[in-house]
Amino acid sequence: MIKAQDVDFYNEQGYLLVKGVFNKTEVEEMRAAVGKIIDRAAHARKDVNHAWQGDYLPPDELKKLVLKGFHDVQYHDASFMRAIVHPNMTSVLSQIIGPNVQLHHSKMLVKPPENGAAFPMHQDHPYFPHEQHTMLAASVHLDDANVENGCLHVIPGSHKEGTLPHVGKHYLNAKEYPISMGTPCPAEAGDVLFFNYLTIHGSPANLSERTRRNVLFQYRSATDFPVENTHINWGQGLMVCGENPNFDRVSPKFKVEE
Repeated sequence: MIKAQDVDFYNEQGYLLVKGVFNKTEVEEMRAAVGKIIDRAAHARKDVNHAWQGDYLPPDELKKLVLKGFHDVQYHDASFMRAIVHPNMTSVLSQIIGPNVQLHHSKMLVKPPENGAAFPMHQDHPYFPHEQHTMLAASVHLDDANVENGCLHVIPGSHKEGTLPHVGKHYLNAKEYPISMGTPCPAEAGDVLFFNYLTIHGSPANLSERTRRNVLFQYRSATDFPVENTHINWGQGLMVCGENPNFDRVSPKFKVEE
């Protein structure tokens, strides 16, 4: 899927767009799964608005914005498990992370037409910090995305700045880091944008008449361990390619309380 110069680009810029990772049939399967998850969540009365909160927008504007988001989508539909370990995905991951790659978690994000919420600029690092910073997000596009419907914006090379102080619920000061500072990353359905968890990124609101659906898979090296006991789930550490060289650290140490 990628060449040596693409790996160099990722290392230098902190992100890489890979075209056509998933075909039309696979995209349609995931689109249908997203719709069913939202329907089941509504039926279970678990359908909540995941729009970002904070002082980066006036309260009356925040009320208008909607973002549908659910974590660990592979527990909800098998199409996402197939996507997580898809040969095209592991082909890329093994080159930019290394031969031994684990899943950390997944989530889906749906920006509805006209009022799909913006994501202020941020790093993912504060949510799940790791020792070696190999963690990356693979943003799978289930719809064509451009600036009008809220495509992702990144600041190239920002991963080299290391960890930055965040405000509120882990977003950067909007005056210092407006979304307009970022480079837009338009993509087509089936494309995947890979970016390091230190890369500053965000996205504007969806002002179009088109839905923007994405699924994010967070991956890491099998030898990159968390520095905080946070953002843990049962599937964490699933090997998606290669092997786990740490026999005694193959799964999180959970305790089930009765």
